[in-house]
Amino acid sequence: MNDRAVLHVKGRVLVGPDEARDEVWVIGGRVSYDRPAGARDVRTVEGWALPGLVDAHCHVGLDAHGAVPDDVAEKQALTDRDAGTLLVRDAGSPSNTRWIDDRDDLPKIIRAGRHIARTRRYIRNYAWEIEPDDLTAYVAQEARRGDGWVKLVGDWIDREAGDLSACWPRGAVEAAIAEAHRLGARVTAHCFSEDSLRDLVEAGIDCIEHATGLTEETIPLFAERGVAIVPTLVNIATFPKLADGGETRFPRWSAHMRRLHARRYDTVRAAYDAGIPVYAGTDAGGGLAHGLVADEVAELVTAGIPPVAALSATTWGARTWLGRPGLDEGAPADLVVYETDPRADVRVLAAPRRVVLEGRVVV
Repeated sequence: MNDRAVLHVKGRVLVGPDEARDEVWVIGGRVSYDRPAGARDVRTVEGWALPGLVDAHCHVGLDAHGAVPDDVAEKQALTDRDAGTLLVRDAGSPSNTRWIDDRDDLPKIIRAGRHIARTRRYIRNYAWEIEPDDLTAYVAQEARRGDGWVKLVGDWIDREAGDLSACWPRGAVEAAIAEAHRLGARVTAHCFSEDSLRDLVEAGIDCIEHATGLTEETIPLFAERGVAIVPTLVNIATFPKLADGGETRFPRWSAHMRRLHARRYDTVRAAYDAGIPVYAGTDAGGGLAHGLVADEVAELVTAGIPPVAALSATTWGARTWLGRPGLDEGAPADLVVYETDPRADVRVLAAPRRVVLEGRVVV
């Protein structure tokens, strides 16, 4: 059968959190809700359909040591695809993965360019490591190279202090974020600690990654400014192991990481309850495997986010936030079909029945 033949998905098509249809057609790789006249070569898939899942914090082309060869990046992308992730916001990578844009069998990527970090204040081989006077210039460079996003490292361990601390002076981030916005890019930042958040939010940042340092004082500020968070709870689960490894040299940092881990679920639920936009991201590609988006959504539910809201964090809401279509008439047919209703139990996301990318059944 031609892999571009007409595809008929029937059962329940979850177009939005409050909208379901009985069927959708895929014609020429595009979504249609009108039955095609005279279609002869039709393949039927039954189940519960969602827009292709979004991993809003993922690193294709990166591993624990830095950039990887293209064949490794391809395997990473295929692992994400086979798990149902069809849209990735690549939250920083030293690799040039533009070749993926020419592949209609791999997930679509929205890039944030390369991380921008303070000198010797991040993982080796990942970031441009610079000083504050150069921040605006590097943000402008990555705004031009990315796909509408720039990624800062907002805090990291300060070896002299022996604990997490903010990386950038207030004036430097204000100027850099203003320049990114002038160039049409949004800015996000890696932040674990408490003391990096207020300056970044008041400087106009658009998103915070991890956001484990949110407190009763900063949550209202995020909500007021509409600053999103991507908690990466499957990554935060590694904090105790990291703390154990740093106990001897950096006991203050280790204790701090354990505290952030211990309150992670309360932090995320408090953010959600305050109206802060929350999106699903795994932080795959550093020390974590790819293909974990279902685990992340399940973690959001464990944190206390309602299942439909957790689904939206990786489907309808995430796509709207990133400016990409879902199952809209005429949109590229990127969808995932499941055996049962994912609204009833998000754990079904871990077992896609079919994955359809650009109208082709790839799984």
